[in-house]
Amino acid sequence: MTYLADVLAGGAALFQPSVLGFMVLGFLIGTFFGAVPGLTAVLAIALLLPFTYSLDPVEALVMCASIFMAGMYAGSITATTINIPGAPSSVMTAVEGYRLMQKGEGASALGHAAFASMIGGAVGAVLLLVSMPITAELALLIKTPGKFSLILFALVVIVVAQRGSVTKGAVAAILGMMIATIGVDVMEPVPRFAFGTETLVEGINLMALIIGTFAVSEIMVQAATREDPAVAGAASVAARSLKRRDFMPTWREIREIGLITYVKSALIGYGVGVLPGAGGSMAAFVSYAEAMRVSRRSGEFGKGSREGIAAAECANNSMCGGAFVPMLMFGIPGDPTTAVVLGVLVINGLQPGPQLLANQTELIGPLIGSLFFSALILIPLALFLFGPFFIRIVSISRPPLYTAIALVALIGSYVATTSIVQMALTLVFGVIAFVLRLAGYPTVTLLLGFILGPSFEEYLRRSLTLSKGDPMVFVTSPDSLVFLLLTVVFVVMLTRPRRGGGAAG
Repeated sequence: MTYLADVLAGGAALFQPSVLGFMVLGFLIGTFFGAVPGLTAVLAIALLLPFTYSLDPVEALVMCASIFMAGMYAGSITATTINIPGAPSSVMTAVEGYRLMQKGEGASALGHAAFASMIGGAVGAVLLLVSMPITAELALLIKTPGKFSLILFALVVIVVAQRGSVTKGAVAAILGMMIATIGVDVMEPVPRFAFGTETLVEGINLMALIIGTFAVSEIMVQAATREDPAVAGAASVAARSLKRRDFMPTWREIREIGLITYVKSALIGYGVGVLPGAGGSMAAFVSYAEAMRVSRRSGEFGKGSREGIAAAECANNSMCGGAFVPMLMFGIPGDPTTAVVLGVLVINGLQPGPQLLANQTELIGPLIGSLFFSALILIPLALFLFGPFFIRIVSISRPPLYTAIALVALIGSYVATTSIVQMALTLVFGVIAFVLRLAGYPTVTLLLGFILGPSFEEYLRRSLTLSKGDPMVFVTSPDSLVFLLLTVVFVVMLTRPRRGGGAAG
């Protein structure tokens, strides 16, 4: 109880005017960077890293936590309005939100995304406060074979979730994993698949792939689609006639989604966040797949499901709380954003570890408080104040809109990588993704394969090294066996025909 009392007492610093101001500033910055394709919360914190030298550690951490939460939520804005996720964790939101946007229900989609983000973010912060010491110990129980099986679980589930195109989903995932092998070997300082050029030794930057496969390819798809002036005009009128109350989810829709969906998604997101290297993408993917598995309206998934939006957004925002556990306790970032936040700690002379939790609760309290209040207050407030402006993006003519997006995306690609080569690769991946989309291959699994590929390979090779090449280590390790059994359960449940279901489209 001493730990909880000390952290809550430290959280009182959040209400100091200067600290509160940095939290609001961070939220606004995170919302902007999260909503603009090509710009992410990771980039925002990285760009502000030199600025934190002049800040008090409490102010720096509060601002970073607020950017983290806002960036995770804001990715759903452009994912819904123009089908370009502002962050990788918003990919599943784009699948459902954009379908609702095309049906004229974009305001409802944004409302449900914000509501689920609010619940997930607040629950994740509370879980971080209450169970950080316990969850840190549990995370240590997952050894190398277990981490491999967890990643295998995520890959298999998402591929199988591509109903009607499992083979194409698997091909896209493998292609993503192949792209991830370019550069320096994950275990040895040896370049591979660089094709004799020094420019590819550094590998393919994640931002280049994200911006290329989603922003650039979407621009090309839109350019190949003839715009119907009547439809655009109707969308513009509808957007301008929206009231702020239209963004508020109805009680009937929330009841249809169900309390269990919100709670389960928040727990999944937090649990995934605790595991080092998992991140918001895996949290959203796994939660979305679980929601689709148990839903009584699974036929709506992929066609504009509010339940799918709620599951994905609740999980990726809850992940924010979980991701701080390995970073604060062991100095192991839970995702790319906490990796940059770790830099904030280090440059302020703070060393993560048990001593941070025991002796510097004056830092932990405001950080957790920033996550909680950003989710519970600032997310719904931002939607209420700026929701009509988010939705009106559809009233902008396509040529200037996508020209501006292309410019910002390429500039964002260069700013994130400071490499002309990576910026050029952004265009290359855009063309590749455009061709894949025309052929019906899901770019979601391509991105997932790229993100998880290096960890998949590393934990596989480490496990086999430790077991002297014996693959039975994945069955004899209890943590690994649990994830393998979960994989089998999810595959069976997702591929089992549903009674009373309609014919496949």
